[in-house]
Order: sequence, then structure tokens, then C-alpha cells
Amino acid sequence: MPLPPKRFDQAKPFLTLGFVVAGWLILPVVLKTFLRASFFEFQAPMSVAVSYARDLREYWSLRLHSNRELIEAGRDLGRLTASYELNVQENATLRAEIARLQDLLRLPTFAPFRAEHARVARRDFSGWWQQLVIRKGRNFNITVGAPVIFSGGLVGRIAEVHAYTSVVELISSPTLRVAGVVEGDIENRPISFQGGINPSFASPRGAIEFVPLDIYASPEVKRRLVTSGLGGVYPAGLTIGQIVKVDTSTDGLFKTGEVELDPRLSSLSEVTVLVPPEQE
Repeated sequence: MPLPPKRFDQAKPFLTLGFVVAGWLILPVVLKTFLRASFFEFQAPMSVAVSYARDLREYWSLRLHSNRELIEAGRDLGRLTASYELNVQENATLRAEIARLQDLLRLPTFAPFRAEHARVARRDFSGWWQQLVIRKGRNFNITVGAPVIFSGGLVGRIAEVHAYTSVVELISSPTLRVAGVVEGDIENRPISFQGGINPSFASPRGAIEFVPLDIYASPEVKRRLVTSGLGGVYPAGLTIGQIVKVDTSTDGLFKTGEVELDPRLSSLSEVTVLVPPEQE
């Protein structure tokens, strides 16, 4: 028995959606990948254009500041520059000492990462993924899997690379795992960190597993979690977050815990991509 015209009109959107979903499911994987990449490349110029327009708006808003405010900002910038110049000199001295010790002990020399700075074009946050889109891609030799950092530590890794943009998967995403160690642990015992399901407007958090039984942390006495360097993907010593809670696991062999991530992850405007030397 055919549907009445009125009921058929009401069901037409659902039927169309069903046909579209069924057609998408039966498409080959290669064609799906091609269509997804083509759609991303098509919309990327719009995201980049919006990002440039945002930068232009910030520029003209800064032009409206008075001369007194600009002079005070220049003084503060001068103090920071002097402090950074001192840190650069200390860094050069430490690098020279490391090179001398490596040559003396005949240790292998590790090539440094190439730092590629990039502006954030778009943020894509949900409960199931946490992503950023940056304004650099294959045109700057960005590679998939490259770690991404900022002044507060680890941001995440490059998940996708396109012609002029790249997608960064944040450490708050539940699909990202990192091997870390607790700062101050003499034995450098590795701990498994994984992002969690974070609501859009909540402070980002993650979870840790395989925590040694002698590690303690609480909201009053936090412990810093840093990258271990295992696997060669992330450099050692990058801040992941602050451990605020640990509990004994059900098997009693290890502990599980909760990590508080940097709240600035949701408002970053510029990041740095560490391109591995072997990918150059």
C-alpha cells in the first residue's frame, strides 16, 4: 500500500539521507579518501582567508592604542628580549658542553628537530576529537606524525597534511597516546598517557595508566608529567600536564590517575611544528 502524499513528503528527507548513507558505505575506500581530501582542499582556502582576516582585525585594533600604551608595551618587550638573549647564551654554552662530552665519550650525536612556526587557522573541538588546523602543509615540508609544541609544552601531533594546511591532533583527544614520566622520578619509569572525552567548554584533561605504586599526587600536591622520549616521536622533557589524582588500579599492580592539561590549548593562536631531521 503506497504512503499518503503528506506522509511521503514528511519521510522524503529521511529517505534521501538513507540513500546517501548507503551510497557512501558501498563506495571504495580509495574513492572515499580522495573525496575527503578533495573536500578538505576545497574548504581550506576559506579557513585560511578567515584566519588572515582575523589577523588583520587584530592589527587595526592595535593601531587604536595610545602612544603611552605602546611605549609601556615596548618597555616590557625590551625586558623580555634581554631575558631571552641571556637564555640563548646559556643555551649555546650548554650545547657546546654537550657536544664536548659526546665527542669525549664517543656518544652518537642526535640531529635536532627543525622548528617550523605556524598560525592556527581553525579550531575543531568536540567530545570525541580535539583538533587544530594550521596554515602550513606540504608547502613547508610538514610531515604526518611530527610533534607540535608551544610555550607550555606539548600540543599534539600532525594527523593530516594537505597542500597549504595541516591538521593537528591535540593531546586532549581520546585517540592520542603518549609515553611519559613523572618529573623527578630517578628511574624514569614510563607511564601511558591518553586524552579523554573533553566537553567543548571544560578544562582539558587526560588519563594515565601503569603508574608506579610509589607515585603520589593530589590537587594540592601536583606532579608534572613530561614526555619520556621513548619511540623517538616526541623529544624528552616536554610538559604534558599536571597529575592531580592517582588511585590504585583493580589489579593492585599499578595506579591510574588523572592529568590536568594546560587550559591554553583551546585558545592557541600560534604553534611550533618539530619536523624530524630524517623527513627533510
